[in-house]
Amino acid sequence: MIIPAKEQTSAAVAQHYDELDPFYRELWGDHVHHGLWITGLENRAQAVENLIGWVARRLELDPGQHVCDVGCGYGATAQWLAEHHGVRVTGLTISAVQAQRASERSTGSSQLRFLCRDWLDNGFETGSFDHIVAIESSEHMADKQHFFDEAYRTLRPGGRLAVCAWLARSDPRSWEVRHLLEPICREGRLPGMGNEVEYRKFAERAGFTVEAFEDLSLRVRRTWGVCAARLARKLLVNRSYRRFLRDARASNRIFALTLLRIWAAYHTGSMRYGLLVARNSTRRAASGQVPRCC
Repeated sequence: MIIPAKEQTSAAVAQHYDELDPFYRELWGDHVHHGLWITGLENRAQAVENLIGWVARRLELDPGQHVCDVGCGYGATAQWLAEHHGVRVTGLTISAVQAQRASERSTGSSQLRFLCRDWLDNGFETGSFDHIVAIESSEHMADKQHFFDEAYRTLRPGGRLAVCAWLARSDPRSWEVRHLLEPICREGRLPGMGNEVEYRKFAERAGFTVEAFEDLSLRVRRTWGVCAARLARKLLVNRSYRRFLRDARASNRIFALTLLRIWAAYHTGSMRYGLLVARNSTRRAASGQVPRCC
């Protein structure tokens, strides 16, 4: 596990996304996660939807099922799942700004619900969900074992968990840790960055059966070249970007540099992007019933 030199709290994570909200929306769009280039010809919008579709197929969603989107961002991924698969989605984020914007999507919808809530203290009943998806959110949680424990507890028997995560290579060299991985954690508000072996162990200790692990690094790394190019254009034409980077009071302005570190980390192989799919294999009770949330 790569641990940053300075502790990163959930409050710091929330502040990061609240403060950078206008920049995230302009540079990343509605989906605050990587894109997946399958043919190599996709544009950014198509690539981000490719990733959601890729995850959805691994979950084997059925209409009417209840899905939890842990770290839902602006709610666009939850909305896509509801529209394309007919599922109900409850989304969680610890960013008040994101929760407000996501809630605008749920107006008049019986399929979408968004909450400003910490997954590690989620308050859901046991067996609340048919499936859980966490796209680039587990990295922001200090207690990753508890993340998996709560996923196992709140899933119904047979339900699947799909986790897309930024991961470190299993044996990073000292210069990779010092110049890339540790600063990425510290500047990106990650309390810790795990690797594939650690994530498999977290899932298995929670009780999951790990069904698959896919290394998608080569298919997603183009995301950072796209974002870097967008940032460069914004810096040239938009004064608000230049003012923000010069503002010493802006605690998250360093993320402009972090973006370049992440690009370098992917291209050196220091960082990986993994998709882990795990199943809750708990046997059903004799009555065939499990608790369902309200």
